[in-house]
Amino acid sequence: MLKRLLLAALCLVACNAHALEYTDVYYDPDESGWGLFLVQSNTVQFAAFFIYGADGKPTWYTAQLTDDGTGQYTGPLYATTGSPFGSAWNPGQLTVTPAGTATFHPLDLYHATLTYTVNGVATVVRPVQRQTLASYAMAGRYSGSMAGSISGCTNGNDDPAFRARYVLDVAQDGDASASLTFTFVDQMHNGIVCTATGPLAHFGRLYQMPGATLVCSGSGQDAKPHAATIESLHPTGQGLEGRFTAAATLGGGCSASLHFAGVLNVNN
Repeated sequence: MLKRLLLAALCLVACNAHALEYTDVYYDPDESGWGLFLVQSNTVQFAAFFIYGADGKPTWYTAQLTDDGTGQYTGPLYATTGSPFGSAWNPGQLTVTPAGTATFHPLDLYHATLTYTVNGVATVVRPVQRQTLASYAMAGRYSGSMAGSISGCTNGNDDPAFRARYVLDVAQDGDASASLTFTFVDQMHNGIVCTATGPLAHFGRLYQMPGATLVCSGSGQDAKPHAATIESLHPTGQGLEGRFTAAATLGGGCSASLHFAGVLNVNN
């Protein structure tokens, strides 16, 4: 029960119950000035490259990428031209020309390798990461639930279908750190309070808490600090969501894959 609750509380902050989603602006920090905009819908990605031609002038390419079943996205690259900006659009001036191929290979939730070939002239391979534009304000109170699975526990506390509900209070110090306190309200876990605190790492639309500390108190809890890693924490149109996984980090040999989402309580 203890390990199950601890792990659940960890999912505390981070999980999309659906396929991983990579929509964002990407760039290479060592080569600032070029990059790509990527928008994902299910297993399809549309990418627009802002790069430069052999003459040093801005060049426009787009790619239509699909999941190839290995966790990476690949597809054709197109060169597009049309009517000059500031003038009336003339459909007859539109050209869409196959120009090569592109592959977006995620390394984790925040970093990827971008590979593309243009007109058979060059194959470009570059590391890219999500580009941070501005801080998100996440502080507030949320009502939410988590779901996922817990497995590998030597004490028999496996739960392949963990479910819990809670009130979540978030405190935040800009992009420096955050504290997330989950007060459980469902019948099975009522009265248990778990708090995860730690530094924030900000990558584009997502936050990560790679060195968080989790403390749970209440019925059956040990109130001791446990190491935690929180991934993909980000605001939504209605609140927060995130993704958490753990591999035998809380004792008892338990591993967890848990999902979290919460709706902002606008009157609190």
